[in-house]
Amino acid sequence: MADDRLTFKEMCAKFDVTPRTLRYYEYIELLGPERDGRSRLYTPRDCARMVLILRGRRFGFSLEEIRQWLLIYEEQGTSAQMQAWVELADRKLGELADEQVQLQATIDVLQKLRDDVAANIT
Repeated sequence: MADDRLTFKEMCAKFDVTPRTLRYYEYIELLGPERDGRSRLYTPRDCARMVLILRGRRFGFSLEEIRQWLLIYEEQGTSAQMQAWVELADRKLGELADEQVQLQATIDVLQKLRDDVAANIT
């Protein structure tokens, strides 16, 4: 049987994260690699969790939100985790929509100011 576990270095390379990041995720209990002496070995489960962690970060979720969401799976199972995900996603979508409105207002003001200044250049 082939060993499907990744070493610390392989995990960093696979997910393009720094060693510091990987150690921090372990420290805050987002990941729990197996130990073989001083070596860390990351299982397919750790890899799946890392995909979810990085996706959550990309969507703007805090590490604590991600940790709590992953914990739901451990304690309550898939259905509860999916329900929590829908609630988190709904909240984040609302936040992003608000940010989008604010960003568009800022763009509009900056564009007008830029156009006014450009019009007065001789």
